[in-house]
Amino acid sequence: LRHMTRTNAGYYIQEGFRGLRSHGFFTFAAIGIIAACLIITGSIALVAVNLNYNLNQLMEENEILAYVDERYSAKQTKALQSELSSLDNIASCQFISKEEAMDSYLDGLEDDALYADLPASVLRDRYALQVTDITQLTTTIAEVEQVKGVVKVSAALDVANGFVTVRNVAVGVTVILLSVLLVVSFFIISNAIKMAMARREEEIAIMKMVGATNAFVRWPFVVEGLVLGIASAIVASALQWGIYSLITQAVNHYSHIRLVSILPYQTLALPVSCVYLGIGLLVGVCGSLITIRKFLRV
Repeated sequence: LRHMTRTNAGYYIQEGFRGLRSHGFFTFAAIGIIAACLIITGSIALVAVNLNYNLNQLMEENEILAYVDERYSAKQTKALQSELSSLDNIASCQFISKEEAMDSYLDGLEDDALYADLPASVLRDRYALQVTDITQLTTTIAEVEQVKGVVKVSAALDVANGFVTVRNVAVGVTVILLSVLLVVSFFIISNAIKMAMARREEEIAIMKMVGATNAFVRWPFVVEGLVLGIASAIVASALQWGIYSLITQAVNHYSHIRLVSILPYQTLALPVSCVYLGIGLLVGVCGSLITIRKFLRV
């Protein structure tokens, strides 16, 4: 039985590769198209991943500055800290005195006589607030503005909202493209299997009439789907690495966009390859099984 199983496995693999070779151009075309679908979808997904990474960095670095009414005493100003810290979406609340703010402002301007005698009283005490979820920044700013004693609030709201919007669009486009990818890939795999079966329909009918099981007939075509899926995933992974590296070099080349951080592909290569392989196997096997069903009804 074990010998028969090994023999059958060898037959399935041999017949699967024979089927792929028999329609060689279509095999290469199918691999190319599926790989292209994977790369397009993967590229959009990588954009979303990098946007999310930059958004998280922005969340860590971006802060809300809540300026305190200059008429408030030191005790009243101190009391604001607990009130601000208790607000929703506030991760941390740090007091910055007007003297500390002036020192920070004058950092690097010590030799400029214009700022030498600038008094700290021209500034206000303030609190630097870090948020937990930057997507809720607008709501948080509104809540901070309602705190009595806060006369002004500043934050890079447009930058944060821009990151959130672009990330959400990228995620939506990724989902849509993934759906299109699955449909297109199933169609491609199905046609590849149909071509193989059209040439071997008579052979399949004879095999069925002499008592061959559905599994015995089905497995060579499943092997075809597996090979198409795996080959497409390998090609897509290799090309994706190259494309990503070129884009990373181009972005790093321009100093004015270095504010955007790009994750090194080494940290993404394994999950990207695994996802490509999973999708390739899913598309290949399911496309084969769905297509072969009607040919087995003999």
